[in-house]
Amino acid sequence: MSDLSAAPATGAERIAAAFRGHGRTAALMPYLMGGFPSLEGSLEIGRVYAARADLIEVGVPFSDPLADGPAIQAAGQRALVAGTTLERVLDEVAAPLAESVPVAVMCYSNPIFTRGFERVADALAARGIAGLIVPDMPAAEASELRAALDAHGVALIPLVAPTTPPAALREIGASARGFVYVVSVIGVTGERTELPPELRTIVERAREAAGVPAAVGFGIGTPAQAAAVGEIADGVIIGSRLVREVAEAPSFDDALAGIERFLDQTAAALSAG
Repeated sequence: MSDLSAAPATGAERIAAAFRGHGRTAALMPYLMGGFPSLEGSLEIGRVYAARADLIEVGVPFSDPLADGPAIQAAGQRALVAGTTLERVLDEVAAPLAESVPVAVMCYSNPIFTRGFERVADALAARGIAGLIVPDMPAAEASELRAALDAHGVALIPLVAPTTPPAALREIGASARGFVYVVSVIGVTGERTELPPELRTIVERAREAAGVPAAVGFGIGTPAQAAAVGEIADGVIIGSRLVREVAEAPSFDDALAGIERFLDQTAAALSAG
């Protein structure tokens, strides 16, 4: 877990410190869906994460989650039905976790546009959130949001994919804050049986273009896959595997035990790499 007792002021600096200080082959960044299986439950899951991870990605449920696979879509729908909102995720999940580990909030663009860039940037900063990921907002269209976040010390974290053209990659890299989120595969989130052979090249190009760490997400579902990604990337993001653990466990206590076991194994695999 990152030591934030003397945390730098900005979100980008907190993220950079987490990527430098993890003591593994790559930083470990698990994802949770805010409000799943409940707001209280997601915070409890996040605390398990915080004891083992270097950063945490907290998702905000949305009705049309284009980038999410079945496991995360189902979790988000359940959270929405229970009345979960962006504000409640920030107040009841992300802010408490941000007291001990850098948190990047993943939110689709509609809730951000609805509230306004300045209001969202101020809300994130006031709650100690280090970064924001907006999967359906192209970097070329994010200059206004980026400026608002910059003014509040919150990093706008861009995404790149295997299909990102070289010119676009250079443009994205020039505006990257915190780290670059490298989408490992074409498609939505979810576990895969194997990782694409071209992933190393994608990561190297993203890191070179951005000058900040490159973390890989989408498709990582086993400690062995995490270790393989850790050999080529600066960070490993795991989401669907952990969300599925909660959805399929016979009880919440069993879910927590499964998450602990999986993250302990993954952290060991990254340390051994």
